[in-house]
Amino acid sequence: MSDIGEIRFYRASEKPYGAFSNLFRREIQFEGETFKTSEHAYQAGKARKAEVRAWLMQAPSPALLAMAAHGLYYWDVAPGWSKAKYGRMRRVLAAKFEQHADLKELLLSTGEARLVESATVDNEVNRLWGEVNGVGQNMLGQMLMELRTALRSGIDIADGWPAPMEAAE
Repeated sequence: MSDIGEIRFYRASEKPYGAFSNLFRREIQFEGETFKTSEHAYQAGKARKAEVRAWLMQAPSPALLAMAAHGLYYWDVAPGWSKAKYGRMRRVLAAKFEQHADLKELLLSTGEARLVESATVDNEVNRLWGEVNGVGQNMLGQMLMELRTALRSGIDIADGWPAPMEAAE
């Protein structure tokens, strides 16, 4: 177990914690499909139209996929995405870490360390899913820590897992 107080990650290529990035190149099975990365599985749910989804999935890299998906016009985004995206991300993360024992072991090895997606470019998306210069909601880091707790507790995470606030409702 790690005694580190905080683990920062961002670039998928950085060892060892770059594997926590959704851009990390590892296939996952999700909703009956095989996706190149967890970013692909997540963003596949964002498009309102099948042709926009297909276009996104053809992006030459996970980073370009993310950039294209973040730039969609509101009429190309699935209705309710602003609320549905958190549950989808939890389910995608559950799939990624359940399907790859080495990634699950890496996550569990972080002990009680605070996990932080530490972005370098300051924008709304990076401040939502991570932090930029210590500022942001760090939703990806929070979800990874929640997943780590759920895995340790033996909670069935097949369909995601409840966030602490959802569990109280």
